[in-house]
Amino acid sequence: MRTMKHVEYAASRNPFNGINNINITSRHFKILFTASMGFFTDAYDLFIIGAVLDIFRSTQINGFNLQTPILGIPAEGVVASSAILTAIIGQVLFGWLADYWGRKRIYGVEAVLMVVGALLSALAPNIYWLIVFRGILGLGIGGDYPVSSVIMSEYANTKDRGKLIALVFSSQGIGALTAVLIGLASVSLLPPTLAWRVMLGLGAVPALMVIRMRRKVPETPRYALLVKGDLREANRAASFLGVKINGLVASRRLSMSEFMRRYWFTLIITAGSWFLMDIAYYGSGIYSGPIVTTFLPVSVYPTLRLRIIHEVFEAGLPFLIGLPGYFTAALLIDKIGRKLMQLQGFIMMSALYLIVSTLVVTNEVDVVSFLAPIQVVIILYVLTFFFINFGPNTTTFVIPAEVYPASHRAMGHGISAAAGKAGAALSTLLLFPLLETHIKELLIIYGIVSIIGALLTIQLKETKNKDLESISGEELVNHLSSYATRDLLNPYIVD
Repeated sequence: MRTMKHVEYAASRNPFNGINNINITSRHFKILFTASMGFFTDAYDLFIIGAVLDIFRSTQINGFNLQTPILGIPAEGVVASSAILTAIIGQVLFGWLADYWGRKRIYGVEAVLMVVGALLSALAPNIYWLIVFRGILGLGIGGDYPVSSVIMSEYANTKDRGKLIALVFSSQGIGALTAVLIGLASVSLLPPTLAWRVMLGLGAVPALMVIRMRRKVPETPRYALLVKGDLREANRAASFLGVKINGLVASRRLSMSEFMRRYWFTLIITAGSWFLMDIAYYGSGIYSGPIVTTFLPVSVYPTLRLRIIHEVFEAGLPFLIGLPGYFTAALLIDKIGRKLMQLQGFIMMSALYLIVSTLVVTNEVDVVSFLAPIQVVIILYVLTFFFINFGPNTTTFVIPAEVYPASHRAMGHGISAAAGKAGAALSTLLLFPLLETHIKELLIIYGIVSIIGALLTIQLKETKNKDLESISGEELVNHLSSYATRDLLNPYIVD
């Protein structure tokens, strides 16, 4: 029986050089599209629940009173955060499953959960069932983060890897734009009692489109070779891109305790950055409608429908301004690097939040006024969404898909993403009471959080233009599958 022996890693002898050096192909874009639909759904859900809450605030719908206390918390905060809370579970659970069972075996399961959760949410008979069904949706959304990101990362070539992973994530921007349009169309054409159900139900469509495609995506070459030690499966997967694997090696599988011991500092950086970013992004995102409305003078609308239309548009304005940030990030991430992009994003977010907070004045009866023209205040506020996307919202997604070894890559990403969703839940659930009367203090909190994010980012190591094995410190070992023979080995293996 041949034993497993450590292999000295050299990038020039990497068995994945065919994948690393290939130019982008149509197959990359097929994987890109297949992976993107989950994040399209995530962004659609982020915006659309804010629009649904606008309807619930403006219209008395039986069974959907937002002031109903649930465990001592107003129902509005629980509805806003229910999918976020279960996404934390999904990110960790599916991250572990993707490393333990493989990417292919579970890819598509999370999309099924998104479809079921969205459809059931649209049929919810009351606010309690809406919370439960959105919890199912959140479980699927959470599961999509580690699996889709890692699949794209492990199939990507080196020089375009950041761009490809960022483009997967940029579908969030398209999802947000679609949600704005669907929200406006629904409240314009349908009665409020039906509009919110249509808005939630349509969230099932993008995930439904790719379930079959996901089930057909081959196991990634890196997981097949490094974790399973199966050269034949690795080459079948590599042939999907038109290349071959050169060498028969595996990655020494670390126990969870050893993984945590070796990568704890990396986890602090990737998880901590994501946690801080999502405090600002989700808090200001889900409640973008009330925040923007706070900046605007009180308006009297001739009809309830017109009022809801205006509120939905105001809620969508930051997402529209932020949309170019996703694609600016994808265009530049492999040029300027992940670290610089994340650092400048946090710095600009902090500067804008703190500037806007200094322009807000609240009197004794909580009436908000401003020290600058309202147009200037709104522009400065919505610009934060551009720099979130052209910054940590993109980079915190990309980096965890690169810096962990293949046997724990999805788990590392899942833990980091779960930390982000924990920040989102903290912001939407616990900071919610500040929304009505302490908007100035809320913006200061977001500014301070962004400063801490910038300080944490300084500890990052740049990953651009490096192969995944070099970045992650992959510990390669000699490994022979049962069918392998000596002829399968190349100089990469050391006796």
